[in-house]
Amino acid sequence: MPTPDFVLELRRHVGTMPLPLVGVTAVVVRGDELLLGRRSDTGRLTPVTGIVDPGEEPADAAVREAEEEAGVRIRVERLAWVHQIPRVTYANGDRSDYLDLTFACTWVDGEPEPVDGEMTEVGWHPVAEIDRILDAEMAARVRAALTPGPARFEGGR
Repeated sequence: MPTPDFVLELRRHVGTMPLPLVGVTAVVVRGDELLLGRRSDTGRLTPVTGIVDPGEEPADAAVREAEEEAGVRIRVERLAWVHQIPRVTYANGDRSDYLDLTFACTWVDGEPEPVDGEMTEVGWHPVAEIDRILDAEMAARVRAALTPGPARFEGGR
């Protein structure tokens, strides 16, 4: 589902004004491979991403998005990075400010395939190639998830 119903309802009231939203990035690893998909809206190769529904636990959103977008079951291992993404302005003028929660995840089962239309292709890619195949922002999320230790937080000045 490209845009959650609750966001569409909010847009009816606020128009294109910036919406603060919570997003998740599920960095799914299987051995030395990373699950990536090509977004249907931008053509960019990314890990699984999505918006947290009202009342939904963020880790549950990561699990849900992996199943909805890629048809795989995953286990969330830990929160890896919390950061504010620069404001996104969509082609229709809608603006959103996403607080991204990046999770390190492990593949459980299922063969990846595009399920809900958000991705045109989904598959496994060598972890060693992330800097070559991902843009800097997505590569940073993947590196955060692959780096052991406590979650990384931005700001706090």
